[in-house]
Amino acid sequence: MLPSDHRTRRFVQLFVGLALYGLSSALMIRAQLGLDPWDVFHQGLVEHTGLSFGVITIIVGAVVMLGWIPLRQWPGIGTLCNVVLVGVSVDVSLALLPAPSGLPARIAFLAGGIVLCGFATGCYVGAGLGPGPRDGLMTGLVARTGGSIRLVRTGIEIAVLAVGFLLGGSVGVGTLAYALAIGPLVHFFLPLMKITAPEPAPEHVAS
Repeated sequence: MLPSDHRTRRFVQLFVGLALYGLSSALMIRAQLGLDPWDVFHQGLVEHTGLSFGVITIIVGAVVMLGWIPLRQWPGIGTLCNVVLVGVSVDVSLALLPAPSGLPARIAFLAGGIVLCGFATGCYVGAGLGPGPRDGLMTGLVARTGGSIRLVRTGIEIAVLAVGFLLGGSVGVGTLAYALAIGPLVHFFLPLMKITAPEPAPEHVAS
């Protein structure tokens, strides 16, 4: 079992990561240069329902988590927090963030959002309290189908991107930039943020 200070850090890191993940989505939305595949899907649903971006994010996360049932996946506390807190953070961030004026500011919002997303992902995944609902869907499908993580994840993201685009979601240079950058960013940040149990102290044997 982790010491209490490590458990506290896990929860703090989880909540910070989820809040920053919502902020990263809001930055990309305000940039209006294209979104990541899931947010393209979310934005398409926003266009057809009139609900806020955050509410749609929460609803989609909950529905995706229901899809875990036939895959025999089980959520952690971090999964449940992910469903709610990312959506809340998106709406709060959108209410506070001004729309950037001019292309340089929009590019800065986009770049900041992508980098922040990589850092936020490292935070909440590194906390080790359960995957996000979309990540759990991917790992569940990998386990059930025997496909590779790369193939399954690519298939899921192409599907939600295509549906989101047809629904009117924003696809653009930001979508491509996210696709190229997010893997290396998470690869960089995750080892820095991963919380592991401390090594047990060596036992002293009396001579």
